[in-house]
Amino acid sequence: MRLLHTSDWHLGRSFHRVNMLDAQAGFLAHLVETVRAREVDAVLVSGDVYDRAVPPLAAVELFDEALHRLAEAGVPTVMISGNHDSARRLGVGAGLIGRAGIHLRTDPAACGTPVVLADAHGDVALYGLPYLEPALVRERFGVEKAGHEPVLAAAMDRVRADLAARPEGTRSVVLAHAFVTGGEASDSERDITVGGVASVPAGVFDGVDYVALGHLHGSQTLTDRVRYSGSPLPYSFSEANHRKSMWLVDLGADGKVTAERVDCPVPRPLARIRGRLEDLLTDPGLARHQEAWVEATLTDPVRPAEPMARLTARFPHALALVFDPERAPEEHGVSYARRLAGRSDRQVAEDFVAHVRGAAPDAHERRVLQEAFDAVRADATVREVTP
Repeated sequence: MRLLHTSDWHLGRSFHRVNMLDAQAGFLAHLVETVRAREVDAVLVSGDVYDRAVPPLAAVELFDEALHRLAEAGVPTVMISGNHDSARRLGVGAGLIGRAGIHLRTDPAACGTPVVLADAHGDVALYGLPYLEPALVRERFGVEKAGHEPVLAAAMDRVRADLAARPEGTRSVVLAHAFVTGGEASDSERDITVGGVASVPAGVFDGVDYVALGHLHGSQTLTDRVRYSGSPLPYSFSEANHRKSMWLVDLGADGKVTAERVDCPVPRPLARIRGRLEDLLTDPGLARHQEAWVEATLTDPVRPAEPMARLTARFPHALALVFDPERAPEEHGVSYARRLAGRSDRQVAEDFVAHVRGAAPDAHERRVLQEAFDAVRADATVREVTP
């Protein structure tokens, strides 16, 4: 059986100030074309379909269009809710939609109830484990302490119990949305830490043939049978080195897994550049990034004037500025109190400006600071004498 594993669409999310709906629509068209061209038997979507619990109307319309196109392709789809989704909203109409071959798995109580498909070698049971918020499902699963590992372990116990009751040779697939130990995170995933612990060991999923993971945005292979597809589009500059793709998984008659990465369309490459502004504007080696979405880290000791306007003159798609000025090593071993000893409030404020900007305030700025302190003192005096 041939499976196409994807996740983390985050429909409705933007990339900095760039609306990503067109790029998301392009990805979904690519997904349907891949389903047809590569003769896929089932599509697996491992959560975070939307970017937030109440998505914008345009994202809902795009999702609706995607459901119709998948249904028209005649290929079953199994889809779970992620930590960004509202499970209840995503699951509305699941029974009716299931008749069209789109199987929404958003209810934790149904973890042990699979979608059963068949090929020439027999049945394949596909179990959808939606994102399980430990505090919300702990009692339902009979878990004493809220935590990702015990909750997922309890869900997997239900999966293994159901699988054990099925005919010998039934192959199995689990969709889950979780942070599994060994996975590499990026800046664009929402923290799911509970009690200081975010990850679960891959061994939680022992006993099934393939685990289609969602949550982490980089495509990753934890074991031959446990993989993240990653997000099809970038949602932070920490993903600049990601290769955005889906997994095309062939599940053999004996449950053996072979997998191939299918690249996703790239709306625009990402680039992270670093240096002094004048160097970034003149370095010929950076010409290859002029059409990329750019994050620039400026190392100028003094913050330059109008840096973004000057940067976009060369990099018209620059989206983010980070300031990391080159500084002389600070004096170590001197306490904060000693550094402030004998300095007035105004001098402390001037030191702060110099530290942040890399240059001391000029005469006009010092005058503004002094006037501000004078006004605060005058107001405090009035308060003291007013009955």
